[in-house]
Amino acid sequence: MGLVRKVVCAMSGGVDSSVAALLLKRRGYSVIGVFMKNWDSLDENGVCSTEKDCEDAYRVCQTLDIPFHHVSYVKEYWNDVFCNLLNEYEKGRTPNPDILCNKYIKFNLFHKYAINTLGCDAMATGHYARTSLEDEEVFRQRRAAPPVTLFRDRFEIRKPVRLFQGADLAKDQTFFLSQVSQDALRQTLFPLAGLTKEFVRKMAAEAGFHHVLKKKESMGICFIGERNFENFILEYLEAKPGNLVSIEDGTVMGTHKGWFTLTLGQRARIGGQKDAWFVVDKDVLTGDVFVAPTTNHPALFRDTIRTERFHWMAVDPPPELARTQMLECHFRFIHQMPLIPCTVTLNMDGSLWISLSQTVRALTPGQFAVLYKSGECLGSGKIIQLGPTEHTLQQGRQRLQQSEPEAPG
Repeated sequence: MGLVRKVVCAMSGGVDSSVAALLLKRRGYSVIGVFMKNWDSLDENGVCSTEKDCEDAYRVCQTLDIPFHHVSYVKEYWNDVFCNLLNEYEKGRTPNPDILCNKYIKFNLFHKYAINTLGCDAMATGHYARTSLEDEEVFRQRRAAPPVTLFRDRFEIRKPVRLFQGADLAKDQTFFLSQVSQDALRQTLFPLAGLTKEFVRKMAAEAGFHHVLKKKESMGICFIGERNFENFILEYLEAKPGNLVSIEDGTVMGTHKGWFTLTLGQRARIGGQKDAWFVVDKDVLTGDVFVAPTTNHPALFRDTIRTERFHWMAVDPPPELARTQMLECHFRFIHQMPLIPCTVTLNMDGSLWISLSQTVRALTPGQFAVLYKSGECLGSGKIIQLGPTEHTLQQGRQRLQQSEPEAPG
């Protein structure tokens, strides 16, 4: 009889992780279900959704007859993810805690817990994604001791693991995995890689997981859930009222409670205004938030961004980029937004300039620029600088035309 592989499956109490655990058991693995508690609070209705999720995950493990554990990373989530989130908002940026949660908690602390504490061969999640490794290759990986010599023999370097989009492109979650390390990716299984959401729900129904099928898709901040964002963030950051200023003529249109309660592209609630106005820029020094009429105002559109040092999933940097300093690929900064063709330029410090083939609405500092090529997620980098808006460029062209001397008649 062959060796039974031990796999820890991250259980969220949702349909995807439940079916992931089901598939692992059907493949003959020894499966342990583990629920992570990363947030310690009641929601706005006084209900602790974490406890309900934990109970739902436990019921699935009972149905599958697999062991169930739960671990708490409340302190670590606060220090590594939530404090970062507050710091980013204070700087006028809009962070993505879901990507950071995967980087620091699920595919770091939880990964180490699964391998080192529970002694498992691999971990698994319910993400719609796949890697370049077959399952058998994941289990053949053996941790090598770090080299004693200063320079590692180049022939000892293992082939990098690549991250690819799953079969269901509408549910593809590689966006949220774009900061995960090679070590974690090398020991991770994605059982839903080849499945569609519709098929996963069908499997859950056939397995009797009706209690998780009734739940809504999770749409809020990772482990925090859906809330009134302004009320939530003002629990942690002191209100800093300022003006809502028209980007067109400098008119003060109204006031806000803090620039961190607003993000680029969202509708600004301005009393007494019949038409909708939208946030187009923020000045954290003065506290002014600039707004523009219409959702597609030129002040919302840009085609150039700069990232901080980029995290490449497999090879840092890709050979083509290292050779020519440029790379043609595709870009998104919001999960599920259409992929936009782009040209990437590598800077000396490892950061990137990304030039898009078309202007994109509400490119936002603090969000992650995630790059793709031929179905592969190449990695991501936080957006730290924006190029000029269409509105700024239009104003520059108008001033240029006005300053040009008239041709003699």
